[in-house]
Amino acid sequence: MLVVAAVLCVIAFTALIVVLMRVLDALRDVRGEVDELRAETTPLILELVATTEEAKVTLDQARADLDRFDEVLGSAEAIGNAVSGRVARTTFSAPMIKAAGFARGTSRTISRLRGVPQQRRIAAVERPVLEVQADHPPTQVEPRRKRA
Repeated sequence: MLVVAAVLCVIAFTALIVVLMRVLDALRDVRGEVDELRAETTPLILELVATTEEAKVTLDQARADLDRFDEVLGSAEAIGNAVSGRVARTTFSAPMIKAAGFARGTSRTISRLRGVPQQRRIAAVERPVLEVQADHPPTQVEPRRKRA
């Protein structure tokens, strides 16, 4: 019985050695694959790090450009607000003057057609006008009136 137990132990140890040899081979294969994976991924990771750094620089430049654009836009809005009053006056003053002149002319024409005399309203600004002659001292002439 002792011999059978010894033989069984030898068979068990032999089986254990075979299994351990297979595990060792599998570990060597896995180690080789990991080395290949590291060899392939290390350049990729380095490239990824470099690309990330470039992206950070580009993002910082874009933020700076956006800040400058915001400043320019703010300045443009301020200028636009300052100029818009002048532009509106310039744009609408000529048509308004023409419309007022047209209305005044129309009312005068209607008054004339009716035969009703219309009083002229002229704002006169009196300024003395001097005539200078070589032989005579300066004399004052009647003030001229401006037309409306």
